Amino acid sequence: MPLTTAPDTLPQTTGAAILNLLLPHHRTTDEAPVSVPVPVPVPASAEAFPHQLRRITDFVRVGAPIVFTLPGFPCKSPNPAKTLGHLPDMGERLSLTFLDTLCARIERIHPPGARVVICSDGHVFGDLIRVPDDRIDAYSDELRALIRQSDLHRLSVFDLRDVLGDLPPDAGRAHVHDRYAPTLDALRAEVRTDATALALYRGITRFLVEDTAGFTGTRSALQRQCRGRAYGVIQRSRAWGALIADHHPSAVRLSIHPHPAGAAKFGIRLLDAPDVWTTPWHSAALREPDGTWTLMPRARAARLGRLVHRDGRPSHFERSTADGHRSFATVRR
Repeated sequence: MPLTTAPDTLPQTTGAAILNLLLPHHRTTDEAPVSVPVPVPVPASAEAFPHQLRRITDFVRVGAPIVFTLPGFPCKSPNPAKTLGHLPDMGERLSLTFLDTLCARIERIHPPGARVVICSDGHVFGDLIRVPDDRIDAYSDELRALIRQSDLHRLSVFDLRDVLGDLPPDAGRAHVHDRYAPTLDALRAEVRTDATALALYRGITRFLVEDTAGFTGTRSALQRQCRGRAYGVIQRSRAWGALIADHHPSAVRLSIHPHPAGAAKFGIRLLDAPDVWTTPWHSAALREPDGTWTLMPRARAARLGRLVHRDGRPSHFERSTADGHRSFATVRR
């Protein structure tokens, strides 16, 4: 009688344990209110995320570091009512630290560890979001400097310059769009029939409206213009995602946008915010008296707290306690 062996379930078990570290930070359209004082139990199990579980398990099986790719961190919103300037500030610092800490926690379960490749996508659609390319360069360069200075060695930055070198940004955008972007007709059809695509389209349209400064036409004219630009942003975002997949074919795909359980992309929440769509580059960070942090528009944060500078630049806002004393900062995880 031939010998039989039980299947090796250790990689699958380890993969599920690693995925369980990500689940409390899953960014979905069904977010719990940030006012809840304790973590809300995550209803979905690791098995509800088969795409991510399979890829994580593949890394575990061969004893390799797990690679996550995260498109995002493009540039600061050009709306001065939302952000503190055009360079990374405390919002990015906290978010990067969170990602590096998450990789460190994975390393305790999987000794080869994990790393996150931040795929900075500002150049991909800078013309559509009306941010000059030199400001996008400055933001991406500062991200790299922040990672290096803070010794966040599990993180790296990947942008269009890493792919196309010295090719001018306009030519680079055209190259990526022509090679990878879906057609406008196909995208419009998807938005009409897919709830997740529709939510993304509406979210991007809203951000484009909010980020447009100095528009002299009517509100309805601005909304029409931004709806058209939103399709372009999604086309370029899809193209960038396809390019990333070519360069990192085995990576686990994270996203700063909300995604339901079972989707090919795992939405991840970097910091608490009242709005599920809020990101560090569309907001300012406010430290509460209890040491927790929340993202919100600069104008609102300025009404709630005082501005704090770091290294000679605006960093964040800090709300004082009732007796005027400040508390020490701890980041909510």
